[in-house]
Amino acid sequence: MECVVQGIIETQHVEALEILLQGLCGVHKQSLRIHELCLKSVPNLGLVASEIRLLCDLEQPEPAWTVRHVGGPMRGAGAEQISVLVRPMQESKISKNALRLFYSLGYKLDHEQLRVGFAFHFQRGAQITVTVSSINKMLKPHAIDDAVPVTPGIQLVEVTAPASSENYNEVVASVSSFCEYLAPLLHLSKPGVSTGVVPTAAAAAASLMSDGGGTK
Repeated sequence: MECVVQGIIETQHVEALEILLQGLCGVHKQSLRIHELCLKSVPNLGLVASEIRLLCDLEQPEPAWTVRHVGGPMRGAGAEQISVLVRPMQESKISKNALRLFYSLGYKLDHEQLRVGFAFHFQRGAQITVTVSSINKMLKPHAIDDAVPVTPGIQLVEVTAPASSENYNEVVASVSSFCEYLAPLLHLSKPGVSTGVVPTAAAAAASLMSDGGGTK
């Protein structure tokens, strides 16, 4: 399973966010360029519709494929009281022929997108990953070179951490604690909960750029 929160930030403040993350994480960023295909099952594959995502990492010398299945969010009184979404997630490496395989199993392509940006991977009470990316849509099937931004001027920020049924409370606490450091620049919440950009972002970004000297 995984713990996850999301938020948005204006592209003009992304460099300031990068400076802040570099200072907090103490590791170098990794470039991100992922072709993501969302496949959905047809009714005859089961009573409940299934959705999987095929991710192709285009930053690797040889494009690397991963299949990812995300389940529904944890429910109940406890889940409602925490600010982080906890959900089951399975991920596995696959071959480049996987798309053909899933088509043969009855899955259909629902949509695809290209995520371009960067990520930080670090240990801070939990194994946390922060990704900052522009989400781009395809004008034609698989035409990644012609992809255009879905929301020009806005980038998606996602904080995730793997967890288990035994330790998710500790992981949630670690993610929540880390997100507080980013609060002046953006608000992070459960996926699907739109909070918009924060009013303090411009001032916080200006301060960070001044302190950081605008260096990467």
